[in-house]
Amino acid sequence: MEMSSPYFVPIVVQEETQPGLARREAARLAALEGMQESDVGRASIVVTEAAKNLVKHGHGGEMLLRGSRSADSATLDVLALDKGKGMQDVEACMRDGFSTSGTPGTGMGAMQRMSDLFEIYSVPGSGTVVHCRIAAGKKPQDSRNSRMDTGVVMVPYPGETRCGDGWAERHTNTHSIYMIVDGLGHGPGAAEAADEALAAFGRVESVSAIDILEEAHFALRKTRGAAMSVASIDRYKRKLQFAGVGNVSGSVITPSKSQSMVSHSGIIGHTMARMQDFMYEWPAGATLLMFSDGISTQANLLKYPGLLSRSPLLGAAVIYRDFTRHRDDATVLISRERVERN
Repeated sequence: MEMSSPYFVPIVVQEETQPGLARREAARLAALEGMQESDVGRASIVVTEAAKNLVKHGHGGEMLLRGSRSADSATLDVLALDKGKGMQDVEACMRDGFSTSGTPGTGMGAMQRMSDLFEIYSVPGSGTVVHCRIAAGKKPQDSRNSRMDTGVVMVPYPGETRCGDGWAERHTNTHSIYMIVDGLGHGPGAAEAADEALAAFGRVESVSAIDILEEAHFALRKTRGAAMSVASIDRYKRKLQFAGVGNVSGSVITPSKSQSMVSHSGIIGHTMARMQDFMYEWPAGATLLMFSDGISTQANLLKYPGLLSRSPLLGAAVIYRDFTRHRDDATVLISRERVERN
């Protein structure tokens, strides 16, 4: 089972003095995860170049930094988000010496060379999202079921050091189960409710979304409560069971349609009008989108050309950039079946 990864640390980058702040925070996170000096140096260069690009080309934006560690590996994920003019020719922008602002034109190429994973999504007139991953030690083992690929962006309420949202996924031979919980409010009290919901998710062996909600409802009685939704995908019968209480949204998305899923009003742990599940088709090639109340309900992956074919984390970052409310904890989860290539 994959439980909540550490949340992303947000850093606003609007002026030339702020890339230094982003670099110092990246170095701190990398060192905290046990990275060696050489890897901390790579992280510092990547974040510095990304932050400079936000100021020069994106007219300011936001950086998200997340460190994680396992027994024998550590990673730092870097997301650079802007709503600037975007790129007409991404491949040209990647070449050393190419510049649209009179600079040496080494930023993007340096970022790619220093990263173990580099991906970019840019639409002219709509801005750019860049994802870089710096990895140290052995290649991180994918603890998730190999049939599914999941990306999550989770960001706490501005100024908080604990996140009141949480997410989890679990996979069996036949099912993939996902949960997002949004503790009421923000800060330590919301985080306590989210932690209880995550623990409840871990205790339930059933693949039923209703069983998981019922366990969480009992567990959260001692907390302030939460909104919570669970999606259980039967990958062989091609069905998705969805059950939700409160404002955690979910959609099943195909290249031609976005199907919003139904949840009921109430508060997990306190008051619920009813607990009911709904069944949806899960077509081959479908994508699951779930997000907490910190994201506008207008979020829609289909408005972005080609984004469905990009990595789930890159897609989640685009949704966060364009639809976060910046007044609550915010979580976006995207998952789809992995594409098997010969």
